[in-house]
This record gives sequence, C-alpha cells and structure tokens, in this order.
Amino acid sequence: MRRALPAITLLLVLPFVSPHGGTTAEASPPQAGQPTYVGTDACADCHPSQYDNFKRYAKKARSADHIKTMSDKLSPQELAECFACHTTGYGRPGGFVSFETTPHLADAGCEVCHGPGGAHSGTGDPTLISKPTMDACSECHNSERVNSFNYKPLLQGGAH
Repeated sequence: MRRALPAITLLLVLPFVSPHGGTTAEASPPQAGQPTYVGTDACADCHPSQYDNFKRYAKKARSADHIKTMSDKLSPQELAECFACHTTGYGRPGGFVSFETTPHLADAGCEVCHGPGGAHSGTGDPTLISKPTMDACSECHNSERVNSFNYKPLLQGGAH
C-alpha cells in the first residue's frame, strides 16, 4: 500500500500541473460565504509597517522565486508539493492556480498564516487569525521538510 500512495498522488496531481510551473486546471472559485484570497498587496494600505517588514525581511515574500528556479527540474508531483507551501491557497477555492492567472498569490503571503483576507480587506472583518501558532506552521514546516531542507519554522518570520 505504501508504494501505491505516490503513484495515486501523481495520478491525481498530474492533470493539474503543467511542466512550465503553472497549473492547467482552474481551481474552483469560492462559493458564496466562503473565504476568498486577495494577496499580500491588499494588506499594505491598512498594515503598512507589517507589509513593509514582510516584503523586506520574510523569505516567504519571495518563495515563488524558488519554484521558478527549480520548476524545470521537478516532476509534476514535486511541483505540486512546492506550490502547496510556497504559494497562497494552492488547491483551495480561489487560491493560487498559476503564475500567469494568479500572480498576486504566487508567494506564501500574509494569508498563509492569517487565513483568506477577502472579508477582512474590504470591511475590517475580524475573522482573520490574529496570532498564528506554531501548530499552523507545521503544515509546511514538518519534520520531513526540516530534515530535508534544514528549514525550521520561525513564528512571524520577519513579518511583524
């Protein structure tokens, strides 16, 4: 069964990833009442110091650059795994689809830690996660990735 899992994953992911670093299928749009992603730039007007710090110091603010550098060396399955942690909302309704169609979600932005910001950016709705926990970081910064890349989670990673 363990050997079948990577093959099944590849079959599920393959139709959605192009060899040029973008997905070929559109992510489903969010349904009415579902949270929406707006991208980090939407945070700049109301949170200028956090935005400036994030753009200047956080490695996440340039995480798509790593994918672009490596994309031609990766299998579709590996590329999808990269998108899951190096972009905003990949695989979720309204999330990152490709560098061409959703460039505003190409990096691991504010919404990766704080949740989709559509309602918040328009009205100040307080439904965002105001204080992310280390548990949330482990979705991407798990023991396998820490061992493979020696990349440990850093709460607030230069953003605040």
